[in-house]
Amino acid sequence: MSSKTTVDFWFDPVCPWAWMTSRWILEVEKVRDIEVRWNIMSLQVLNEPKLDELSGDYRDMIASGRIWKPVRVIAAAQHKYGRKVLGDLYTALGTRFHPQGRQDDEVLSEAIAELGLSSDLIDAASSTRYDDEIRQSHAAGIGLVGEDVGTPVVALPGPDGEQIAFFGPVVTPAPKGEAAGKLWDGAVLVAQTPGFYELKRTRQQGPIFD
Repeated sequence: MSSKTTVDFWFDPVCPWAWMTSRWILEVEKVRDIEVRWNIMSLQVLNEPKLDELSGDYRDMIASGRIWKPVRVIAAAQHKYGRKVLGDLYTALGTRFHPQGRQDDEVLSEAIAELGLSSDLIDAASSTRYDDEIRQSHAAGIGLVGEDVGTPVVALPGPDGEQIAFFGPVVTPAPKGEAAGKLWDGAVLVAQTPGFYELKRTRQQGPIFD
């Protein structure tokens, strides 16, 4: 039986800030006794109720439904192969979306091929077959963290061992090695502080992909 602490991580693969946090939590796995359990979250689902509040290209992307495609492919992969495939598929997709700066649909087929997964997973990009599963996973994360947040959502141990979820940490560049571990230690500290809810400042730079 594993003695590692399970950390639930909700992500949408197109979100650059979720990507930064995911690279941090993978570093934490190397230096602390944790095990990440990946969960699907959807910016499409998150933003549908507030479409009128959005502006510019982001509003157009949500309105068109284009943002569904990657998360639908991930949901199809989870359905076919189980949760164990999510982390590697997220990395394959996210590397292309974020460090490589690509937005073309070939990203999906390339990531599937890289992991040797069934090529028919690409069919899910334009299908609603797994939308209910996506919404259920998304709702589970929101149910822990509350409203008015985005991706990522990270759930870690609270004072009595129960899960306490936060949006973030939002950080750039992603800390590595023991620096990643120290940030984790701080996150655990605030999660285990009864009544702690928020710590925030204005972002002054965008994601640094290194």
